[in-house]
Amino acid sequence: MEGMSESENVSTMPEWEQRFRAPRVSLPDWAEDAPDRSLFVSNATGTYELYAWDRASGRQRQVTDRPNGTTDGVLTPDGEAIWWFSDTDGDEFGVWMRQPFGGGEDEPAAPGLAPSYPAGLAIGRDGSAVIGRSTDEDGTTIHLVPPSGSDGSGGEAVEIYRHRESAGVGDLSYDGTLIALEHTEHGDAMHSALRVVRPDGSTVAELDDTEGGTKELGLAVLGFAPVAGDPRLLVGHQRRGRWEPMIWDPVAGTETALPVDLPGDVGAEWYPDGSALLIEHSFEARSELWRYEPGAAEPVRVETPAGTVSGATARPDGTVEYLWSSAAQPPVVRSTSGAVVLDPPGAKAPASVAVEDAWVEGPGGRIHALVQKPATGDGPFPTVFEIHGGPTWHDSDAFASGPAAWVDHGFAVVRVNYRGSTGYGRAWTDALKHRVGLIELEDIAAVRDWSVKSGLADPQRLVLAGGSWGGYLTLLGLGTQPDAWALGLAAVPVADYVTAYHDEMEALKAMDRTLLGGTPEEVPERFEASSPLTYVDAVRAPVYISAGVNDPRCPIRQVENYVDRLAARGAVHEVYRYDAGHGSLVVEERIKQVRLELEFALKHLGGGDVLGA
Repeated sequence: MEGMSESENVSTMPEWEQRFRAPRVSLPDWAEDAPDRSLFVSNATGTYELYAWDRASGRQRQVTDRPNGTTDGVLTPDGEAIWWFSDTDGDEFGVWMRQPFGGGEDEPAAPGLAPSYPAGLAIGRDGSAVIGRSTDEDGTTIHLVPPSGSDGSGGEAVEIYRHRESAGVGDLSYDGTLIALEHTEHGDAMHSALRVVRPDGSTVAELDDTEGGTKELGLAVLGFAPVAGDPRLLVGHQRRGRWEPMIWDPVAGTETALPVDLPGDVGAEWYPDGSALLIEHSFEARSELWRYEPGAAEPVRVETPAGTVSGATARPDGTVEYLWSSAAQPPVVRSTSGAVVLDPPGAKAPASVAVEDAWVEGPGGRIHALVQKPATGDGPFPTVFEIHGGPTWHDSDAFASGPAAWVDHGFAVVRVNYRGSTGYGRAWTDALKHRVGLIELEDIAAVRDWSVKSGLADPQRLVLAGGSWGGYLTLLGLGTQPDAWALGLAAVPVADYVTAYHDEMEALKAMDRTLLGGTPEEVPERFEASSPLTYVDAVRAPVYISAGVNDPRCPIRQVENYVDRLAARGAVHEVYRYDAGHGSLVVEERIKQVRLELEFALKHLGGGDVLGA
């Protein structure tokens, strides 16, 4: 693989390190009008970067090469160029760059646009592009960039949308005459409305299930029909209490419901010729694929192994490629043809242990948790509650090197899909309002009590851990439940909610206003009740915190405020600051962070040798 170094001999390293170092690839994206040209992400050089793949020749080459990695890239429909987002050391603030598919110099893709946070991108067949931007000063702006002239000169970007609330580019129709936007002008950042506009920004049609913000129903753009002259838009909606697809024709003003009656959340995308839909179904932490032809009585199952499909795409020949893994088995890009689509060179990641399902009655309903136990030994085990971020996300039966590392060291790992998680219906996801953080911790506490009573967990060696929103819940839990936890490990957390609000990117400000019902000045009591800083003096357990100094989501200043309070009272804590944003794309940096967490836990709880596990 051109541009990729020889894989390091890792056979003598601990299995937990081998899992991080093993080369991985994402599901390849492919150019709509040149399907042999693909783009994927890999960590083969030790940093996650973009790679171009010409399937016809088999040639693969590294597209980007930056110290802190690159993961955001898009192919033009003709496959002639790759657009990739260039920020500074993970701060997510930057511009789109363009590079020829076969290699060459990078150039600004839209020279007239100043740096911003990205808010969507759609590239037309004529070389035009629709670019979404978000800044603290302007809110969201969306711009149409005309195609380059025959002399290579590009036209000036034209602003076609502007609003203070968050919004984004959804898709561009096949012929470039319609642009689908998602927006939250009604002020509810958790539930988007849709607008289809012409290239000049004039409105064609609106679809708003929120009824101006008075109703908590969201919509999502899933994609225009991939056929010339076809204005139909595939849309995700929540009208029946979960995510499911329908077809909206914004020109004719018609909506077509689809008889896809599956429990859990349902997403979809078009087959390349527009004749069918590829259905992605997520239910109770697993996922599967179906094919549905409009007008049929029901969908047909696309066979995949039990576990989690993290992404899927239908190819022009009718086959489906998908990225699959389970908690026990590492990820692989498969095809319904039976082939492995993209197999990176080098050592393979060692397997881990399978998850077991736990269902626990909680204060807001039945809670689903995923449990992994060491392969040997009997409980009660020291137990890590690894809390997912988001909060609109969910843990699934998918391969994760972090939890596997804890299992290797003799810990049980429990992952809780608390209220606010996706995949369990709209009411479960939307339960987070006003008592933010405290609601999730009630669910985590219920599962914690179950884990002790069931004999799984040692009540004296319970670890609360997580990153991003999970890091936030970790710090909040250590302060509001000080007797419940022996240790806390918080990565890139919200620590001081008020300062975080003022320093974070604009789109997250909108989300916080939705979750808490206003700004810190409008609802100070809610921010205070939900802020870990409020309870920092009650923290008794040793605390380990890691933070990226360029993080725009959980900025460093608010973390330092929390750390200063810990230090002032002599609380046991360690802090690790690193030069990146909201996490790292460098494999060795990820390994270092996990090693530091393991060492901290074993030092304070007792246990084996980190390096020799």
